[in-house]
Amino acid sequence: MKNYDKFIGLIAAAGLGQRLGADKPKQFLPLAGRPLLAWSAEAMEKTEEIAEIIVICPAGREEEARSCLKRASKPCHIIRGGPSRQESVALGLDLAQELGYGWVVIHDAARPFARPELFRRVMAQARRHGAALAAWPCSDTVKTADQEANVKSTLPREQIWLAQTPQAFALPLLKAAAELSEGLVCSDEAALLELNRQKVKLVAAPRANFKITAPEDWISAQQLLCRPRIGFGFDAHRLIPDRRLILGGVAVDYHLGLQGHSDADVLTHALMDALLAAAGLGDIGLHFPDHDPAYAGISSLKLLAAVKLKLAGYEIQQINALIMAQAPKMAPHIPAMRANWALTLATGEERINIAATTTEGMGYIGKGEGMAAQAQVMLMENSIF
Repeated sequence: MKNYDKFIGLIAAAGLGQRLGADKPKQFLPLAGRPLLAWSAEAMEKTEEIAEIIVICPAGREEEARSCLKRASKPCHIIRGGPSRQESVALGLDLAQELGYGWVVIHDAARPFARPELFRRVMAQARRHGAALAAWPCSDTVKTADQEANVKSTLPREQIWLAQTPQAFALPLLKAAAELSEGLVCSDEAALLELNRQKVKLVAAPRANFKITAPEDWISAQQLLCRPRIGFGFDAHRLIPDRRLILGGVAVDYHLGLQGHSDADVLTHALMDALLAAAGLGDIGLHFPDHDPAYAGISSLKLLAAVKLKLAGYEIQQINALIMAQAPKMAPHIPAMRANWALTLATGEERINIAATTTEGMGYIGKGEGMAAQAQVMLMENSIF
């Protein structure tokens, strides 16, 4: 079989995550702007040694699971899970066997911090020993207790490892162990081999590869995964006759327009400067110089789309923008402006706020000589990949 010497990845994502107390399974909750499941899927996607991916999800959540894999270029399979983790994984192993794979690596959807390097180390040890798992060497003193929470004994902590995922196996070895252990409940796949006295190699993993179970775990994950980046942008243009007034990509009915090399969309220019500033990428003059004929009369929404491409690794969390103009009235046009930005930046309108103000007749804005705009944005830098 052509796949027999290859690894297939299996993501256990069929749990309901009730201990987190959310209104839906935790694997579909957004973490740093992307579903929790998407982080585990991306780790497998970036591990070249994994040829295909199987995601086991709750019944009725298949399409939601599929949407978490939209960045994947590898073949992906979505299957329904069973009533327990053990039964769900068994279904995934059956499919892996049908697809002709001889090796499998299993990972929890609720562990977003596993990097491809950890997958590779676990998989390499599995090839040498038949089975391997990521684990954290215990650094705390470990006690056993009776039913009344009284200490019974102290265990030698140098022999204690906290099991994690990924866990990798020769598929025939794991399937045989599962059949021999039928009817017994195990909390992870390695335990199936342990019950049959087969060795499983431990691979030291970083402490950060923890599983998100309780609300405090979710808070820790957000703090580790996301780094806020703040950017501020400002722009001003002179008002002139015989020019269309474009603001936020919207053609506003007015007898004057803004002067500039592009369409002079002062509002979108302020936003672009804010986005570039938050990412530490300079300003729009650096990227789209006003002496370059390629940008003469160009729609600023096209330039905004080009800025979006430069923001790889960042998620837009919030945009606040302010138009400063004495006239015309901006309120009727703001919904369309928000919609234009949301579409161009592939983000939700709820993350975008646009307001307008006058200067009560003061200065160049109050005299109708020009308009200005400012924008402030918050990006989240995803710090895993």
